[in-house]
Amino acid sequence: VQLEASGGGLVQAGGSLRLSCVASESIDSISDMGWYRQAPGKQRELVAAITSGGSTNYADSVKGRFTISRDNAKNTVYLQMNSLKPTDTAVYYCAARKEPYGGMDYWGKGTLVTVSS
Repeated sequence: VQLEASGGGLVQAGGSLRLSCVASESIDSISDMGWYRQAPGKQRELVAAITSGGSTNYADSVKGRFTISRDNAKNTVYLQMNSLKPTDTAVYYCAARKEPYGGMDYWGKGTLVTVSS
């Protein structure tokens, strides 16, 4: 499965962006999909994840501001980011795993999000 992320860009603090991640094949058999990010000089961290059943999980730093969703008919997972802060600046990656355990099996290339103050 190939994943292609898009939607990054430059936005002012307080603004919004929506990231999209399109899979090259059906995600019906994909258990979990998630968004990770890596800021300069920092380790990659989980931002949000969603299961095949629609359960979601968020990093504390984005709760109440970011929303993850998936559209299996379009083989796409989204990350709606509102009230963006300069600390959200990072390269964002989408990822997926076929089983609800273990590490992610598939990774997309990142999309850069830059939030200016």
